[in-house]
Amino acid sequence: MSTTTTPSSSFFRRVSSFVRHRFQAKKLGLKRTTTEDLFEYVPPPPTAEQLDWADLAIIDLSKADTPVGRKELAKEVVQAMNTQGFFYVVNHGYTTEQTRRMFSIASATFDEVDSEEKKIYMGKSLDVYEGYKPRQTWQIEPGVADQIEHYNINHNVLKNAHPSVVRPHLDEIDGFSRHNHIHILFTILRLMAMGMELPEDTFVDMHRFEVPGESSVRFMKYYPRSPEENLQTKNVYLKGHTVGSITILWSQPVSGLQILSPDGAWRYIKHIPNALVVNSGDVMRLLSGNFYKPTIHRVIQPPKDQEHLERLGIFYFAMAADDVKLASVKTGATPESEKASAPTMSEWRKERTEKYGTGSMRPSPKEEKVEEEVILGVVVKEYN
Repeated sequence: MSTTTTPSSSFFRRVSSFVRHRFQAKKLGLKRTTTEDLFEYVPPPPTAEQLDWADLAIIDLSKADTPVGRKELAKEVVQAMNTQGFFYVVNHGYTTEQTRRMFSIASATFDEVDSEEKKIYMGKSLDVYEGYKPRQTWQIEPGVADQIEHYNINHNVLKNAHPSVVRPHLDEIDGFSRHNHIHILFTILRLMAMGMELPEDTFVDMHRFEVPGESSVRFMKYYPRSPEENLQTKNVYLKGHTVGSITILWSQPVSGLQILSPDGAWRYIKHIPNALVVNSGDVMRLLSGNFYKPTIHRVIQPPKDQEHLERLGIFYFAMAADDVKLASVKTGATPESEKASAPTMSEWRKERTEKYGTGSMRPSPKEEKVEEEVILGVVVKEYN
């Protein structure tokens, strides 16, 4: 007696997902390098529009291999941080091919994982620092939520489980995480310590890799929004903000990132192939006793020739280790009583991220187009 086996619904979902992503990959110009490998991510061309670009310093990280080179770079970093607050990094140790490979992995994390599997690996709390953050989690304006999806991977990439498409590439992601943290971040932190005439490893010791913390690799995708949403938010995708210790953005060609320049004008960050865009955040401001002030930055709708594109980004968000007290390292800058009551990195991160995008901020009584709230005794602002 013969029996007939009926394919399960999960089988049909996998086939449907495969066909859908094959179609989307073809539409976006993606291709597989082998039948078993990922679709190769092909970045779109940079905008042809003439935008008001920020004039950022370019830091050549290869010069940090010698004491003399580090001394020169430390001066350049201090100058960059005291003017624009952002800078480019080149010669960071990753080839164009290696960078493109990471973008292919990032792309697959969104396009080759269906919605049911994403739910399994969604962040378990409002801080969404690990796993998927779905679209429409944050409030941008009353009645308008974000159209941003991201997947966060703890710097210890084996700390949590990952979707099936990510698992074959964990060794590559681990190497990428360690390269960002130990080679790039630590070098920048040493330069920043030297700029304050502190021992080189002052900030490095606060950002140890092998201890609990939420430094992370983030794959992030901005999806196009409706004309009505853009009108209501004045084309702002993500309001002006500062966060974390050091943010390392792997440059990508869809323009949208802007910084608030010292003259009060918002200016675009220009794409430089295989460069990094680096800035410091609230945590470095607290640790440096305001020596390194974070620069306000935001994300807006891309220019006309790119407004239809999905904007894929790769970041390394550095945080101090969870047990680090967020008080100034400068001798005598902070009374001992204040240092004792200062929040730890873990306390600050949880409080800051759980409130982000919830609509809890209120108009500043002192500054126009600024919203603020007090978090663990620290005034946090967003800029419209």
